Amino acid sequence: MGKANWHQYIQRVSSLLGDVSFHGADGENIEVCEGFDIWRDMTLQVRLSKGTIYLIGNGASAAMASHTAADLAKNAHIHTQVFTDVALMTALSNDIGYEAVFSEPLRRMASPGDMLVAVSSSGRSPNLLSATALAGDMGMTVVTLTAADAHNPLRAQGQLNVYIPALTYGEAETCHAALLHHWMDLVDLEQHTFPINIMPGSSANVSSEVR
Repeated sequence: MGKANWHQYIQRVSSLLGDVSFHGADGENIEVCEGFDIWRDMTLQVRLSKGTIYLIGNGASAAMASHTAADLAKNAHIHTQVFTDVALMTALSNDIGYEAVFSEPLRRMASPGDMLVAVSSSGRSPNLLSATALAGDMGMTVVTLTAADAHNPLRAQGQLNVYIPALTYGEAETCHAALLHHWMDLVDLEQHTFPINIMPGSSANVSSEVR
């Protein structure tokens, strides 16, 4: 089978996003818009209580965690934290093991009522499973985003579990990025838009403030 062309690819991604599912801690299905509303309300509670949202992932999911943390801090005025310091990560990995790279900082920094968002294409990363288990024990709110196998173990770790039936990393990561952006839009206080209308063929210059 040949590779999909662009139109086939966007049709596939659109179909996957249409098939997103939300489940609660006891496995019950939650309607998608209701799921986003629950996630929004959980997030607003963290902001109201001046808590922290921690975001974790490996590889591309780690990059998404950092991007999301930055946007939530800047646009939603929520305190966020990611664990991307090289010295900390290598010390924990060398002295304890990579499985503890997220759980050990959480153990020392997080408080009950804080939120942990765990992003994983496979839903099987030991370091994310360790962190979400600890977060649950600490009384944190846990949200997971996974793909691949519908029965992946991370999908059962959160109070809210978001799943995309993607079978490739690229599709999973593309869909997870869209889901994270929609969540951020729901809690955004700044409502940033482009300062001008940019139409096809326009020669207008975009403000340097627009990233």
